[in-house]
Amino acid sequence: MNQNKTDIDYLQKSEVYAMRMRPVFRSDGLFSDETENYVSPMEPEAGDKVTIRFRSLKNNIDYVYWISGARRLLMDFEKTEGDFDYYKIEVVMGEEILHYYFEVRVGKIHCFYNKMGVSKDLQDYYAFAIAPGFKTPKWAKGAVMYQILVDRFRNGDPTNTVEDREYYYIGDTAVHIKDWNQCPASNMEIREFYGGDLQGVLDKLDYLQELGVDVIYFNPIFVSPSNHKYDIQDYDYVDPHYGKIVNDGGQVLPEGCSDNSQATKYIQRVTDKENLEASNQLLITLIQEAHSRGMKVILDGVFNHCGSFNKWLDRERIYEKQEGYEKGAYISADSPYRSFFKFNNEHEWPYNPFYDGWWGHETLPKLAYEDSPKLYEYIMEVARKWVSPPFNADGWRLDVAADLGFSSEYNHRFWKEFRKVVKEANPDAIILAEHYGDAGSWLRGDEWDTVMNYDAFMEPLTWFFTGMEKHSDFYREDLLGNHESFIGAMNHHMSNFLAPSLQTAMNELSNHDHSRFLTRTNHKAGRVHVLGSDAAGEDVDKSVMREAIVMQMTWPGAPTLYYGDEAGVVGFTDPDNRRTYPWGQEDQELIDFYRRMIQIHKKYDVLTHGSLKFLECCHNSISYARFSDREQIVVAFNNGSEPMELTLSVWQAGIPGGSSLVRLMLSSSEGFTEEPETYRCENGQICLELPAKAAIVLKRQKNFTCLSEPAEV
Repeated sequence: MNQNKTDIDYLQKSEVYAMRMRPVFRSDGLFSDETENYVSPMEPEAGDKVTIRFRSLKNNIDYVYWISGARRLLMDFEKTEGDFDYYKIEVVMGEEILHYYFEVRVGKIHCFYNKMGVSKDLQDYYAFAIAPGFKTPKWAKGAVMYQILVDRFRNGDPTNTVEDREYYYIGDTAVHIKDWNQCPASNMEIREFYGGDLQGVLDKLDYLQELGVDVIYFNPIFVSPSNHKYDIQDYDYVDPHYGKIVNDGGQVLPEGCSDNSQATKYIQRVTDKENLEASNQLLITLIQEAHSRGMKVILDGVFNHCGSFNKWLDRERIYEKQEGYEKGAYISADSPYRSFFKFNNEHEWPYNPFYDGWWGHETLPKLAYEDSPKLYEYIMEVARKWVSPPFNADGWRLDVAADLGFSSEYNHRFWKEFRKVVKEANPDAIILAEHYGDAGSWLRGDEWDTVMNYDAFMEPLTWFFTGMEKHSDFYREDLLGNHESFIGAMNHHMSNFLAPSLQTAMNELSNHDHSRFLTRTNHKAGRVHVLGSDAAGEDVDKSVMREAIVMQMTWPGAPTLYYGDEAGVVGFTDPDNRRTYPWGQEDQELIDFYRRMIQIHKKYDVLTHGSLKFLECCHNSISYARFSDREQIVVAFNNGSEPMELTLSVWQAGIPGGSSLVRLMLSSSEGFTEEPETYRCENGQICLELPAKAAIVLKRQKNFTCLSEPAEV
């Protein structure tokens, strides 16, 4: 949270006292964090010697102590550089996570420094932490990711599209939507298919590469009856409707029929081994093509539950009469898969419907790992298989990862083993989990690498820029432009991350579970079945969207685009957020802005690995610096409807008086520009006048000599 008023009063009184005794004590000059600027090496092994640094204004403090548990050690003065003194201490890493904080002494006063900054009271919860042996992939730190819901991205192969009445699922038969630009239906659209497939992604790799994408994250692509595919039918194969159908045949269901044992076309498509192997081969080809362009591919792992169509259960009797498949647990009490599920009535076979479903959904059978070593081994083999040759995927995104298992103890044990299996198969693979709330107990270096960053990115950013809840379910005017709420939420939730996790966190504006960010800018609260599809695109504010993009590309973590966000796609929460990519109808100006901000993000190392420090903030305005000893960038926002004058204390980022900063980007309600403009730093401060709905990115110039010379950036 923010420093409370008591802390601030204490520090102000302390500073007055110190001023009588010596030069003014500036608590805002104190700084340390867990980046490589202040922890070296940042990702040490047990037994490594680690140098930990702390910064203060030059000649401004007497002592600084490093405190870890019962150890309280005086830090050594290391150097003076610019306006700052640096202190250091060397410690040898043990086997356990190292927690520490700092105590600063100035005359007769003292304060503490931890992840939340300066406080007069010790707050152990916010201590810095280093986990020995914990590394996240170098390629993932700050990587630009692109999330694709395959059915809605591009139809590259018309021969593999789901046909009308191909099978029956949750109350009706499957539907092929012929109009690519038609909005999804308002209810139960999971059985509506537009025909997007992996060939469509292959066809557009040039586009993704030109946009600046480093990583493709696929929503599930394995055999499944829904368009979202979070109800896996076969973990061993890519769905031929996304891949290749080389052997087609059979019939769709007769009109009015709901018996999937008669869905012979569907059965042939998803059980024929040639179709399945050809589909797997297409994924191999796609990943090879991505790798040849320097891009990575992350797959979606749904391991908490499967689907009622799953071959282990076979509630729909898809596999019952197919050669090469064992009887499903729904079919027979003697099924080799009976232990994979928790049955609540042991006397109902054949066709036992009494199994546990996730959140009670019979279409999402809960996987019962605790009672099935065979299931555990099978899923571990799945985890290993797809990140190993010949597939060579670059990691897993884990669906509802905190829900797996029937106890917290088992959940943690499972993910510890999952990490070992994946990292042994592919040491450079990432393990990225879906999680809402504090994920700290999974982010200790031995389970997940990182998470989809709702708490420390999507939610605070959405509240500040739009005042909207992330589903567009309601609007809160008190949170629109509320800088204190934004800073408090960001600081608090970021403190739950180790540095390697924070630098790889998936920072999204939108995704398949929430409304499109552009729609949130219109402040319309509700869902598509009430408001209608057209309302999602009414009164949207692209200047606010551009503000959010600027923050996304300059904030710690991996900025992640949800397919079509860059093209101006709108939509309320699912199903409306799953509209198709508008090929031929893109917002080219927004794509261009995204491309330019991605270029800025990738050009400057400080935006992926540098420190973060808030500067002056007020209602409707946030400013911060990303900095290292080599590079400094300042970012500021005016989310108000009127111009705003700002004075920013950029000295806190190591930018001394007499320096100059050059503008890399300015976006406002009037548009955006990369035309450079130079700002002079006087007495450690710069003055800005920001137009309405504005975001500005500035970089300290190198080798500045005079204002008339061209900027070297």
